[in-house]
Amino acid sequence: MTLSRLLSLSLLSVFAALLAACSENDRPLDSPVRLEGAIFGSFYQVTIADPLTQGEARALEEGILEVLEAVDASMSIYREDSELMTFNRAPVGEWQPLSDELVEVLAISQSVAEASEGAFDTTVGALVNLWSFGSEARPREIPDDETLARRLAEIGPDSIEVDVEGLQARRLRDVFVDLGGVAKGHATDRVAAYLNREGIEHHLVNLGGDLSVRGYRDGDGQPWRIGIEAPLDDRQEARHVVPLHDISVATSGDYRNYFEDDGRRYSHTLDPRTGRPITHRLASVTVAHPSNAWADAWATALMVLGEEAGMALAHEQGLSVLMIVREEEGTWSSRVSPAFVDAFGEALVEELGLEVS
Repeated sequence: MTLSRLLSLSLLSVFAALLAACSENDRPLDSPVRLEGAIFGSFYQVTIADPLTQGEARALEEGILEVLEAVDASMSIYREDSELMTFNRAPVGEWQPLSDELVEVLAISQSVAEASEGAFDTTVGALVNLWSFGSEARPREIPDDETLARRLAEIGPDSIEVDVEGLQARRLRDVFVDLGGVAKGHATDRVAAYLNREGIEHHLVNLGGDLSVRGYRDGDGQPWRIGIEAPLDDRQEARHVVPLHDISVATSGDYRNYFEDDGRRYSHTLDPRTGRPITHRLASVTVAHPSNAWADAWATALMVLGEEAGMALAHEQGLSVLMIVREEEGTWSSRVSPAFVDAFGEALVEELGLEVS
């Protein structure tokens, strides 16, 4: 066989491979398309109801992962090279230039901290580590009063100052800033914003239980539906199913992450004002809000405050809230704020048997 003939056959093979690849990329996918994987020690799951080809879905997933990687590089406490960890190592009292995303999250955190009178506090990192729910190893014994008092004296929202316009912040005391109560919500917002920029009109973003939805789940205009879990330790079971449209939802609960010592259960949710795990009857708080970062922070704050003080603050702030409260003999009651009724309608509240508080 001549050299020219071999070259012709090689070119034909390459051309055929390119055609096959193009054909695969152009293949339409069944709706909805689900993109999922592991991230932040948890998971991401993005469901898209828009018509997509294989190539378009692949490109969107690459973009989603780039967004998540950017958030991780900025706000992780498990990466020594992250922007947040660099901030935590910066000299006390010196202003540090920060990205607009990190400044935005710090500003949200400070606002919720002020409104909740310290029930939400990003400087609680030292306490989180002390109780074994952070990056340090779990202690062999429950922290003693003296150790707790010492760490409590070191923390507080007043130890952080944020200059939004100047895109800078500084630590006024040597605190360890942990954005675990808000960063995942911010990442959810970022992924949703990316999909919006790409022209995706119907999607559900789920980052470890933080949810953001836009549009509808099918061509018939059916809303997305999410389950709000019953506070069960041994299994996942929806207590309420709520339809969502163009909104974000975040839930904080005490029934998943905890440890037991000497027959007593210790929740991962710490009250920054006392330095100890919460002990009230509130099992979970779900907050619906246009921004998942705000919903995430508010859910944590209300969870710390408990059912009475938390609902009072929800009234004051006009928050759309659903609370599940432990009652006697393993039963629960479900309560919602007036803003929840305004957002979801009286018919749904009656259908789900929710009490308006």
